Amino acid sequence: MERELILVRYGEVFLKGLNRPYFMRALVKNVKKAVAADGAEVWLHDGRIMVAGFTDAEACAARVCKVFGVHSVCPAVEMEKDSFEAIAARAAALCAGLSGSFKVTARRSDKRYPMESPEINARIGGAVLSANPALKVDLHHPEHVLNVEIRDKAYLYVRVLPAVGGMPTGTGGRAALLLSGGIDSPVAGWMIAKRGVQVMGVHFHSYPYTSDRAKEKVLDLARIVGGYCGGMKVFVVPFTHIQMEIHEKCPEDYTTLIMRRYMMRIAERIGRRNGAQALITGESVGQVASQTMEALGVTDAVVDLPVFRPVIGFDKAEIIDLARKIGTLETSELPFEDCCTVFTPKHPATHPKMEKAVEGENALDSEALIREAIDGTEVVIV
Repeated sequence: MERELILVRYGEVFLKGLNRPYFMRALVKNVKKAVAADGAEVWLHDGRIMVAGFTDAEACAARVCKVFGVHSVCPAVEMEKDSFEAIAARAAALCAGLSGSFKVTARRSDKRYPMESPEINARIGGAVLSANPALKVDLHHPEHVLNVEIRDKAYLYVRVLPAVGGMPTGTGGRAALLLSGGIDSPVAGWMIAKRGVQVMGVHFHSYPYTSDRAKEKVLDLARIVGGYCGGMKVFVVPFTHIQMEIHEKCPEDYTTLIMRRYMMRIAERIGRRNGAQALITGESVGQVASQTMEALGVTDAVVDLPVFRPVIGFDKAEIIDLARKIGTLETSELPFEDCCTVFTPKHPATHPKMEKAVEGENALDSEALIREAIDGTEVVIV
């Protein structure tokens, strides 16, 4: 009897020593969540996470590849190990249609098995060559590797699909991401989520200056990032009144900076209410006027939570490359503007002074504005 299954390999989790069971439970739980729509069965067995019972192997494998903590995914065949001839025949069938060079890599975890790994390699390699004349053996730089694992049963696979790696979502705490419709912030959120952090989004919406299409664009970005970490909760904050007050009452060259300070205050309050231990932004030094060293210092001064900026040293091309890799770039480039483009000053301060920012804010009823924005916040789960 044989069946198709997926062998899931984990990477960094293996190094966790006595804490490894905690991380493994989280990883298995996240893999189960990723394949739930398939009705697949997931279990931990002999150093591997196994997935079986899926209806579409390719789609299921693709979903598992996006689970943080997974190092690689191997679509495989499981079969009984008592008939070596059957194993060899199935191995040859797996290689049907391949051309170029190959080798066999056998791993014999069951030391009671009557053949040692070199003999398994040689005999299965001979069966593959006999059945597939387009192949040739290359032990050093093969184009294809046929893996044969002898455990409680025999497991055969040719393809090893690279996955995202990182740490299982939920093992690294929680953080609130200031999520815009641009290229940078979704990438920043993805990078921190890859370290096992459960990320929630905080988006500032300035209706009617920004459209509902702009809001949907941000939620689409959250869905893409959430696809790697089991979903995301997004807090959509009405920001129009705050921006109008800043535009009317604050020094023009400081309006963008003061707007950023209010965003940080609101994100911190929402984050704390929802268990966040840090904030995340997509800022990169020198990219725009509000991202100079001085401006970042003035911005951070209004919050106590640590602020993570994972793309702080990236140039734009590097951020774009990563956005393309994780699948957010096309959505980020849709032409729907967000609140950061509303009331933009002609000459923003690039070397701001803390005292001038505080003086500008003194013209505003900060507590009332923040409370109004938080009270009007919409919560969307994607």
